[in-house]
Amino acid sequence: MEEKIKKPYDASSTEPQILKKWDESGFFNPDVCIEKGVTSKDAPVFSMVLPPPNVTGTLHTGHALMLITQDIMTRYARMQGKRTLWLPGTDHAAIATQIKVEKELSKKGIKKSDLSREEFLKKIEDYALESHDTIVNQSKKMGASLDWSREAFTLDAQRNKAVNTVFKKMYDDGLIYRGHRIINWDPKGQTVISDDEIVYEERKAKLYTFKYSADFPIPISTTRPETKFGDTAVAVHPEDERYQEYVGKEYDTVFCGEPIHIKIIADREVEKDFGTGALGVTPAHSMIDWELAQRHDLPTKIVINEYAKMTVGGEKILGKKTEEAREAVVEWLRSQNLLLKEEEITQNVSTAERTGAIIEPLPKLQWFVDVNKKIPDRQNKNLKELMLEPIAQKKINIIPDRFEKVYFNWVQNLRDWCISRQIIYGHRIPVWYKKNTEEILVCPESTPNEEWEQDLDTLDTWFSSGLWTFSTLGWPDNTEDMRTYHPTTMLETAHDIIFFWVARMILFSQYVLEEIPFQNVYFHGIVRTKDGKKMSKSLGDQAIDPLDIIGKYGNDALRLAMIIGNTPGNDLKLNEDDIRGYAKFANKIWNASRFVLENTNDIDSSDLQKLKENLDTEDSASMQELEQLIQSITKEMDEYRFSLVAEKTYHYFWHTFADILIERSKKKIQENKNSDSAKALLYLQLHSLLKVLHPFTPFITEEVWSIINTKNGKHAEEDLLLVQKWPI
Repeated sequence: MEEKIKKPYDASSTEPQILKKWDESGFFNPDVCIEKGVTSKDAPVFSMVLPPPNVTGTLHTGHALMLITQDIMTRYARMQGKRTLWLPGTDHAAIATQIKVEKELSKKGIKKSDLSREEFLKKIEDYALESHDTIVNQSKKMGASLDWSREAFTLDAQRNKAVNTVFKKMYDDGLIYRGHRIINWDPKGQTVISDDEIVYEERKAKLYTFKYSADFPIPISTTRPETKFGDTAVAVHPEDERYQEYVGKEYDTVFCGEPIHIKIIADREVEKDFGTGALGVTPAHSMIDWELAQRHDLPTKIVINEYAKMTVGGEKILGKKTEEAREAVVEWLRSQNLLLKEEEITQNVSTAERTGAIIEPLPKLQWFVDVNKKIPDRQNKNLKELMLEPIAQKKINIIPDRFEKVYFNWVQNLRDWCISRQIIYGHRIPVWYKKNTEEILVCPESTPNEEWEQDLDTLDTWFSSGLWTFSTLGWPDNTEDMRTYHPTTMLETAHDIIFFWVARMILFSQYVLEEIPFQNVYFHGIVRTKDGKKMSKSLGDQAIDPLDIIGKYGNDALRLAMIIGNTPGNDLKLNEDDIRGYAKFANKIWNASRFVLENTNDIDSSDLQKLKENLDTEDSASMQELEQLIQSITKEMDEYRFSLVAEKTYHYFWHTFADILIERSKKKIQENKNSDSAKALLYLQLHSLLKVLHPFTPFITEEVWSIINTKNGKHAEEDLLLVQKWPI
């Protein structure tokens, strides 16, 4: 014991040993905690699911912040004696994973079309498994106290059973339907994507003002003149006096060699002050125009295909990419003296998150979730109302609460959700079509005979991850985990997936289970460099790799750097200087602990209450100060104010315990004045401080605790700091 503590603290050699102890103890599993008597079966429950990392890469700073924050919550709950489950898993991330594999194959000169569906799927599955193993091992290396015995995967058999069961239920309730609607088409990825997977990029563009033809009475403005082949109306504001005489009239004219039929309509959604105040309506190639066309019963004309190429027009336009066709149309407008104005503007361009391609709105036959349909057995509420209800009624506590407004705004403006994807990797839609007939069979469990063909599309990834809080607990089976741990206590995640994931989990849990998926939502921010740039590997030297940092400074230093100064919902600026500074704090803990252990060998530490009773007046006051601190930080831990707790504890340990109390005790021991009281105070303080520091710096505190236990002759698994009770 003495030789070990005399050596300098070495995180790189100590941390693997600590990880091995934790793993062998089994205490990350709440069932083991009950079995070994460290937790009561009747204890209050704390449960949380890990937001499943995508199987497309390695651990980054965003993952690290998520793991650290959730591990703090989990370790604190476990030390409170709660029946604590932190459930891990990974996400198949369908589009991202398939695109990644396509790129890897392309480097080897292999195209997707060179492989059969089964061969290509096997390539993706092999890649996903390898990536899964990497990210799981990295998470374990960080000390995340997840119950790996319950690990789930969004594409495994149990999750597939849950997905198909929910699909069938929603289909039977009329909430899932197949129909022709306008969708966001990714011409590069060759699939539909959801509204939330669009990234808006600010780009320079030309706004063109022109007439369709010389005899057409109303000029229009657009940045995409190539789409005007598909116009079926011109919309004006009903109170715009310039155009009232034309409303209701219809015109046949020729635009760039293509006959078009235009109806003049009035609609209050038209902005009188934008451009000419007249909007050329292209129902097939604009979300806004599609909705306008539905209101006015306008026909739809498709002029751009799935590869973003023109399907109409003359030699210079037909079959050309939209950008090329645009130039040809503008050239024609100029030649016909129809181009009235040309100006440069800045606009937000819709791009696909995964491929970067410019989105083409297209009407296609797809599967949708109806968010507005009334549900008879839910008091005739629709899905949007079910999503709003628990937030409005404060059944779910959102931290920080400013995100409530963001959530409400998104749900209130939610459109029907397109859930089908034209990719191979994912949950195949459980729908079969009978050959040579129009019969449809929704079959969640068994495969029909050879007369039936299954839909080739797969489901949006968020459909499966939206079931995460209950599919991971065994639903649709009636499991003890479901009965014990759902609704979960906490969801901790990044605020930028409030729409992708948080909202959809509330939707599914409210609809399927008629209960909330979680009681609290804690949002962390985005990790940025010290200059405020979003942390990414493309930043080169400015990027921080969490595993590299752990190798240099240890887990505990990284954890403190990511928590102190980091408040819910706000972005975190991280730099290596801060991490280096917190590595010094780990050394401070080690050196202070060495002094205490070397100077308390001769006291009886078996009865802490007796030690406390024998303190002199001065030391008793110091102990009361620590107890008051613990009382206040316990309240703050319950309020999820982790940055404040970490900072307070850090300062107390360094500036009060190490700088004042140890120095004062040195003097008492040297002069032999109340030295027993001084030694007792040091031991009691260290004993409590190791516990309150443990959620934040679990490695060094566990190591010091093990040395104390060796001194006291304790070696049982139950003596791990991991499962000690939080000081009261």
